[in-house]
Amino acid sequence: MFEFFNATLILPDGLMPQAAFSVRNGRFTNFGYPRKTSMEAINLGGRYVAPGFVDLHVHGGDGADFMDLTADAFRTVCRCHARHGTTTLTPTSTVGTRAQYKKFLQLNAELTNADTGGARIVGGHLYGPYFHPAAKGCHPTADFLTPDPAQDDELLAFAGKGLKTLTVAPETPGTDRLAKAAKDKGVLVTAGHTYATFEQLEAAVGWGVKHVDHLFCAMSDRARLRQEQPYPMRAGVMEGTLFHDQLTTEVIADGVHLSPGLLKFAYKLKGPDKLALVTDAMRAVDRPDGEYWFGPTDFGELVRRKGEAGLTLDTKGLASGVMGMDHCVRTMLKATGAPLPDVVRMASLTPAKILGIERETGSLEVGKRADFLVLTEDLQVERVFVGGVKVVG
Repeated sequence: MFEFFNATLILPDGLMPQAAFSVRNGRFTNFGYPRKTSMEAINLGGRYVAPGFVDLHVHGGDGADFMDLTADAFRTVCRCHARHGTTTLTPTSTVGTRAQYKKFLQLNAELTNADTGGARIVGGHLYGPYFHPAAKGCHPTADFLTPDPAQDDELLAFAGKGLKTLTVAPETPGTDRLAKAAKDKGVLVTAGHTYATFEQLEAAVGWGVKHVDHLFCAMSDRARLRQEQPYPMRAGVMEGTLFHDQLTTEVIADGVHLSPGLLKFAYKLKGPDKLALVTDAMRAVDRPDGEYWFGPTDFGELVRRKGEAGLTLDTKGLASGVMGMDHCVRTMLKATGAPLPDVVRMASLTPAKILGIERETGSLEVGKRADFLVLTEDLQVERVFVGGVKVVG
């Protein structure tokens, strides 16, 4: 059992200065103000204590990619992102082959809730098979799957055993059956890398789609759809995401993918309970500038890290993220001027709710797992605890 005091707690709805809290058997057991105790309490010197960050959308870090398809690669990425405050994540695949998709899900099944030495894995995000190929972004060109019951069921068999989230392009024929089947198995179904119309996204909401991946990126909008049909102008996935209050979404808040204006716009339209921060990070996190494989080495797409940006080799297009969640929190705070508890909520409790794990993690509450961060005044990560065990600092 451990007790901490003189902390500034970042709660979902405000700050609690000069507070104390305790941890026992990996769970929070008390929050309040200092009291007499027989335990050796740890003085945090007024530093912020935040819930551990939850990343819905992350591909790699520190030289490894989840599509390297080894347990060591998974652990390397988890340790990397723990250094940036992420205590829970869903490993996210890239476009690959059917054999790679199956191996990816098998590894997620083996490592879900296992000790990684860093962030906890809560299941995999199958991301790529069901994209609209023209909206693939920087993903490799490999096996784009057209929904088909035989191949779908082979992958959906991992539901609850390695498969947590599935991304689809609603405009692809047969996606309605796939989305409904995934939803019935408890899988979070999201829309992404799609050029669907407003009406197609609206239909997908009826099938069970609840979330839209990286708002403004690799998705249709009025301008994109006008290239195919000049009039009448039509709304796309961007407009549909902002219109439907029941849809949650996410932003890559690295300061490169989206301007401060777009981050402010997303925050105002969706609010902190429907908008999550994600890194969309690849293997170049914590690595120097240079060329890196996005996806499997020698099979994926070769991209470039340049400063805080992941770029295509010609540097004309974006190619995944290269920064951790702590950077995204600082960037979102500066861009929006939102209250600190709102910004932290978008990196913790909101994504936990999207994944359906908010009873276990995402906020500083008695009974939840002791996943928390100690942050300096300028929100630099100083210490990280996963289930009450210090993994950083």
